[in-house]
Amino acid sequence: MNGAESLVRTLIAGGVDTCFANPGTSEMHLVAQLDRFAGIRCVLGLFEGVVSGAADGYARMSGKPACTLLHLGPGLANSLANLHNAYRAQSRS
Repeated sequence: MNGAESLVRTLIAGGVDTCFANPGTSEMHLVAQLDRFAGIRCVLGLFEGVVSGAADGYARMSGKPACTLLHLGPGLANSLANLHNAYRAQSRS
C-alpha cells in the first residue's frame, strides 16, 4: 500500500464519498487511486475556486463531508475564500 491508497482508504473510512478535484501533475497518483475504489467518486473542475465551492455546497446540502484535491500552493491560495466560508458556516468539507 502506498500513501495515495492509504489516504483514499482513510477518506472512505471517515465518510467521505466525493472528492472535488483540480489536480496537477504531482497529484496524479492520488487521482489514480480515487478511480480504483468504488466507495468514493471524483468530480473534476477547471479551477480551484470551483471545486472548493462545490465541496462546501455539497457538504451543506448533503450533510456529509467532502474533500478537495488542489494544486499545491497556488491551488490553496485560489480556494482560501471558499475554505474560509466553509469554516464560518461550519460545513463538514
